[in-house]
Amino acid sequence: MSEQLESMSTAIFDNMVPKYWAAIGFLSMKPLASWIEDLNDRVNFLNSWYEKGTPIVFWIAGFFFPQAFLTSTMQNCARGKKIAIDRLSFEFVVKDDTKFSEVTKKPEDGCLIYGMFIEGCKWSFETHKLADSDPKKLFVELPMIHLLPVMDRVVPATGLYYCPLYKVLSRTGTLSTTGHSTNYVVMMELPSIDEESKWIKAGVACFLALKY
Repeated sequence: MSEQLESMSTAIFDNMVPKYWAAIGFLSMKPLASWIEDLNDRVNFLNSWYEKGTPIVFWIAGFFFPQAFLTSTMQNCARGKKIAIDRLSFEFVVKDDTKFSEVTKKPEDGCLIYGMFIEGCKWSFETHKLADSDPKKLFVELPMIHLLPVMDRVVPATGLYYCPLYKVLSRTGTLSTTGHSTNYVVMMELPSIDEESKWIKAGVACFLALKY
Protein backbone atom coordinates (compact mmCIF):
# COMPACT_ATOMS: atom_id res chain seq x y z
CA MET A 1 0.00 0.00 0.00
CA SER A 2 1.34 3.41 -0.98
CA GLU A 3 1.65 6.29 1.47
CA GLN A 4 -1.18 8.10 -0.32
CA LEU A 5 -3.56 5.12 -0.03
CA GLU A 6 -2.64 4.60 3.61
CA SER A 7 -3.30 8.26 4.39
CA MET A 8 -6.64 8.06 2.59
CA SER A 9 -7.74 4.90 4.40
CA THR A 10 -6.79 6.39 7.76
CA ALA A 11 -8.81 9.53 7.04
CA ILE A 12 -11.86 7.49 5.98
CA PHE A 13 -11.60 5.36 9.11
CA ASP A 14 -11.52 8.56 11.22
CA ASN A 15 -14.54 10.01 9.33
CA MET A 16 -12.39 12.77 7.86
CA VAL A 17 -12.22 13.98 4.27
CA PRO A 18 -8.93 12.73 2.75
CA LYS A 19 -6.65 15.64 1.98
CA TYR A 20 -6.34 14.49 -1.65
CA TRP A 21 -10.10 14.84 -2.05
CA ALA A 22 -10.23 18.15 -0.19
CA ALA A 23 -7.47 19.57 -2.39
CA ILE A 24 -9.67 19.39 -5.51
CA GLY A 25 -13.12 19.42 -3.92
CA PHE A 26 -15.33 22.20 -2.61
CA LEU A 27 -14.32 24.12 0.49
CA SER A 28 -15.80 22.42 3.54
CA MET A 29 -15.31 21.95 7.28
CA LYS A 30 -17.55 18.90 7.55
CA PRO A 31 -16.61 15.35 8.55
CA LEU A 32 -16.59 12.74 5.79
CA ALA A 33 -20.16 11.45 6.24
CA SER A 34 -21.66 14.95 6.08
CA TRP A 35 -19.26 15.90 3.28
CA ILE A 36 -20.56 13.03 1.13
CA GLU A 37 -24.17 14.05 1.82
CA ASP A 38 -23.27 17.59 0.79
CA LEU A 39 -21.57 16.30 -2.37
CA ASN A 40 -24.66 14.28 -3.32
CA ASP A 41 -26.90 17.31 -2.78
CA ARG A 42 -24.64 19.42 -5.02
CA VAL A 43 -24.68 16.78 -7.76
CA ASN A 44 -28.48 16.49 -7.53
CA PHE A 45 -28.80 20.27 -7.75
CA LEU A 46 -26.72 20.41 -10.94
CA ASN A 47 -28.43 17.35 -12.45
CA SER A 48 -31.81 18.93 -11.87
CA TRP A 49 -30.56 22.10 -13.56
CA TYR A 50 -29.35 20.08 -16.56
CA GLU A 51 -32.49 17.97 -16.90
CA LYS A 52 -35.20 20.52 -16.04
CA GLY A 53 -33.64 23.81 -17.11
CA THR A 54 -32.54 26.88 -15.20
CA PRO A 55 -33.87 26.87 -11.61
CA ILE A 56 -36.38 29.47 -10.51
CA VAL A 57 -34.46 29.84 -7.24
CA PHE A 58 -30.76 29.03 -6.92
CA TRP A 59 -29.25 27.12 -4.01
CA ILE A 60 -26.13 29.28 -3.85
CA ALA A 61 -24.42 27.08 -1.28
CA GLY A 62 -24.34 24.34 -3.92
CA PHE A 63 -21.90 26.17 -6.19
CA PHE A 64 -18.21 25.32 -6.17
CA PHE A 65 -17.37 28.94 -7.08
CA PRO A 66 -20.37 31.18 -6.26
CA GLN A 67 -18.37 34.31 -7.10
CA ALA A 68 -18.53 33.38 -10.79
CA PHE A 69 -22.29 32.86 -10.55
CA LEU A 70 -22.76 36.38 -9.16
CA THR A 71 -20.60 37.85 -11.92
CA SER A 72 -22.52 36.00 -14.64
CA THR A 73 -25.82 37.22 -13.19
CA MET A 74 -24.55 40.78 -13.43
CA GLN A 75 -23.27 40.19 -16.98
CA ASN A 76 -26.61 38.80 -18.15
CA CYS A 77 -28.36 41.91 -16.90
CA ALA A 78 -25.79 44.23 -18.49
CA ARG A 79 -26.05 42.49 -21.86
CA GLY A 80 -29.82 42.37 -21.74
CA LYS A 81 -30.07 46.10 -21.07
CA LYS A 82 -27.04 46.97 -23.21
CA ILE A 83 -25.28 48.93 -20.50
CA ALA A 84 -21.77 48.78 -19.06
CA ILE A 85 -21.44 46.22 -16.28
CA ASP A 86 -19.41 48.74 -14.25
CA ARG A 87 -22.57 50.80 -13.80
CA LEU A 88 -24.38 47.93 -12.09
CA SER A 89 -24.29 46.84 -8.46
CA PHE A 90 -26.43 44.45 -6.46
CA GLU A 91 -29.26 45.47 -4.22
CA PHE A 92 -29.95 42.71 -1.69
CA VAL A 93 -33.73 42.41 -1.30
CA VAL A 94 -34.69 40.04 1.51
CA LYS A 95 -37.86 38.14 0.53
CA ASP A 96 -38.97 37.06 4.00
CA ASP A 97 -42.64 36.86 3.01
CA THR A 98 -42.14 33.84 0.74
CA LYS A 99 -40.37 30.51 1.10
CA PHE A 100 -38.07 29.51 -1.76
CA SER A 101 -40.12 26.34 -2.34
CA GLU A 102 -43.24 28.44 -2.98
CA VAL A 103 -41.78 30.59 -5.77
CA THR A 104 -43.25 29.80 -9.19
CA LYS A 105 -41.80 32.56 -11.38
CA LYS A 106 -38.32 33.91 -12.04
CA PRO A 107 -37.67 37.61 -11.40
CA GLU A 108 -37.35 39.84 -14.47
CA ASP A 109 -33.89 41.00 -13.39
CA GLY A 110 -31.29 39.33 -11.20
CA CYS A 111 -31.90 36.06 -9.41
CA LEU A 112 -33.31 34.54 -6.24
CA ILE A 113 -30.96 32.66 -3.92
CA TYR A 114 -31.21 30.65 -0.71
CA GLY A 115 -28.96 28.48 1.42
CA MET A 116 -27.25 31.05 3.66
CA PHE A 117 -26.84 31.04 7.42
CA ILE A 118 -26.00 34.05 9.55
CA GLU A 119 -23.79 33.88 12.61
CA GLY A 120 -24.22 36.00 15.71
CA CYS A 121 -27.64 37.53 15.05
CA LYS A 122 -30.96 36.66 13.41
CA TRP A 123 -33.42 37.96 10.88
CA SER A 124 -36.54 39.48 12.43
CA PHE A 125 -39.69 38.70 10.46
CA GLU A 126 -41.52 41.35 12.48
CA THR A 127 -39.24 44.31 11.74
CA HIS A 128 -37.77 42.87 8.51
CA LYS A 129 -34.29 43.69 9.76
CA LEU A 130 -31.36 42.07 11.52
CA ALA A 131 -31.81 41.76 15.27
CA ASP A 132 -30.15 40.23 18.33
CA SER A 133 -29.99 36.43 18.39
CA ASP A 134 -32.35 34.32 20.44
CA PRO A 135 -30.74 32.71 23.51
CA LYS A 136 -28.47 29.73 22.71
CA LYS A 137 -28.88 30.14 18.94
CA LEU A 138 -25.60 30.95 17.25
CA PHE A 139 -26.57 30.24 13.62
CA VAL A 140 -29.85 31.11 11.90
CA GLU A 141 -30.88 30.57 8.29
CA LEU A 142 -31.48 33.71 6.26
CA PRO A 143 -34.65 34.07 4.20
CA MET A 144 -34.51 33.96 0.42
CA ILE A 145 -32.73 36.95 -1.13
CA HIS A 146 -33.28 38.66 -4.47
CA LEU A 147 -29.98 39.75 -6.01
CA LEU A 148 -31.19 42.71 -8.03
CA PRO A 149 -28.71 44.50 -10.34
CA VAL A 150 -29.37 48.26 -10.23
CA MET A 151 -27.79 50.84 -12.54
CA ASP A 152 -25.95 53.78 -10.92
CA ARG A 153 -27.25 52.70 -7.53
CA VAL A 154 -26.89 55.08 -4.60
CA VAL A 155 -26.30 53.16 -1.38
CA PRO A 156 -28.28 54.45 1.63
CA ALA A 157 -26.04 56.23 4.13
CA THR A 158 -27.70 54.66 7.17
CA GLY A 159 -29.80 51.65 8.15
CA LEU A 160 -27.57 49.01 6.55
CA TYR A 161 -25.08 46.55 7.96
CA TYR A 162 -22.29 45.46 5.62
CA CYS A 163 -22.09 41.75 6.18
CA PRO A 164 -19.32 39.69 4.55
CA LEU A 165 -20.48 36.47 2.96
CA TYR A 166 -18.24 33.40 3.17
CA LYS A 167 -18.44 29.84 1.88
CA VAL A 168 -17.71 28.27 5.26
CA LEU A 169 -17.67 29.37 8.87
CA SER A 170 -13.87 29.52 9.25
CA ARG A 171 -13.64 32.73 7.17
CA THR A 172 -10.15 31.63 6.13
CA GLY A 173 -8.94 30.59 2.71
CA THR A 174 -6.24 30.98 0.09
CA LEU A 175 -5.52 34.49 -1.17
CA SER A 176 -6.75 34.82 -4.76
CA THR A 177 -5.57 37.11 -7.56
CA THR A 178 -8.35 39.57 -6.65
CA GLY A 179 -6.76 40.17 -3.27
CA HIS A 180 -9.61 38.42 -1.44
CA SER A 181 -9.69 35.05 0.26
CA THR A 182 -11.10 32.22 -1.86
CA ASN A 183 -13.51 31.71 1.04
CA TYR A 184 -14.92 35.24 0.65
CA VAL A 185 -17.88 35.67 -1.72
CA VAL A 186 -19.36 39.16 -1.51
CA MET A 187 -20.19 41.97 0.89
CA MET A 188 -23.93 41.96 1.52
CA GLU A 189 -25.99 44.97 2.58
CA LEU A 190 -28.64 43.96 5.10
CA PRO A 191 -31.03 46.29 6.93
CA SER A 192 -30.31 46.51 10.64
CA ILE A 193 -32.17 47.90 13.64
CA ASP A 194 -29.43 49.35 15.78
CA GLU A 195 -25.90 50.14 14.66
CA GLU A 196 -24.75 49.81 18.27
CA SER A 197 -26.08 46.30 18.78
CA LYS A 198 -23.71 43.83 20.39
CA TRP A 199 -23.71 41.54 17.36
CA ILE A 200 -22.48 44.40 15.15
CA LYS A 201 -19.62 45.11 17.51
CA ALA A 202 -18.79 41.39 17.53
CA GLY A 203 -18.40 41.35 13.71
CA VAL A 204 -21.31 39.17 12.61
CA ALA A 205 -20.91 37.51 9.21
CA CYS A 206 -23.00 35.45 6.83
CA PHE A 207 -21.54 32.22 5.57
CA LEU A 208 -22.56 29.79 2.87
CA ALA A 209 -23.22 26.23 4.00
CA LEU A 210 -25.87 23.57 3.64
CA LYS A 211 -25.39 22.68 7.30
CA TYR A 212 -23.30 24.35 9.96
